[in-house]
Amino acid sequence: MISILILTKNEQQDLPGCLASVAWSDDIHVYDSLSTDDTVALAQRAGAHITQRPFDNWAAHQNWGLRNIRFRHPWVFYIDADERMTPELVRAVQAAAAAPGEQVAFRVQRRDFFMDTWLAHVQTSPFYLRLFRPEKMRYERLVNPVSIADGPVGDVGGYLDHHPFSKGIAQWIERHNAYSSLEARQIIDNRRGQARFSLRKAFTAADFHERRFHQKELFYRLPLRPLLKFLLLYLGKRGFLDGRAGLTYAVLQSIYEYMIVLKVRELERAS
Repeated sequence: MISILILTKNEQQDLPGCLASVAWSDDIHVYDSLSTDDTVALAQRAGAHITQRPFDNWAAHQNWGLRNIRFRHPWVFYIDADERMTPELVRAVQAAAAAPGEQVAFRVQRRDFFMDTWLAHVQTSPFYLRLFRPEKMRYERLVNPVSIADGPVGDVGGYLDHHPFSKGIAQWIERHNAYSSLEARQIIDNRRGQARFSLRKAFTAADFHERRFHQKELFYRLPLRPLLKFLLLYLGKRGFLDGRAGLTYAVLQSIYEYMIVLKVRELERAS
């Protein structure tokens, strides 16, 4: 009843655990960005379907996958290799797909872990659209894409566990160095009029993901963004309740924000 979509790029370390958590599905698709390690071999041994495509940007890559991968079932659950479905979440998504009503997509709650700690407070948002009808879903933005469902959206119980630091701090920084470049490009594109920003929608849009998009665009227009991001996560979101892990995570996120600021300035000077 539910197909699985896993995006990968050199995920030989994390993929086995992810595959184990979705082994209940009889239609698992590994959508790979030309891995150079054993990712594809591991997926093949697990019986997964393999689709490979060079990565360009997040929205284009994900949209291509939804339009071109031939899923066996009408519902798809999207998961990354460093994420794990809990048994409670598996039962919840199966129930939702069996009786969706008018819903075309469902949000799940994700738990991010760092330093053996659930970052229960310092996360910007723990809710993500992951169960959906593929023909009713699309993505926008070059990185940290906004999920847009063409129809009503519901919620399911259980947790999706995420381990973003499973490969260590160095890999997290390397990945976010790439993300910050895409974020900077996105900001420049938006300022050239390719995306319309609405202050009203940043606060009143009924759809969470639409509201989040406009809130991010508002955030990009604020001065002292790195400091504001730290204060938002550590004080506003009460990240201090997550202990040393919360403090460290808030600092890392503020550094990431400063990387974006510097790269936007660099692109502006070059244009």
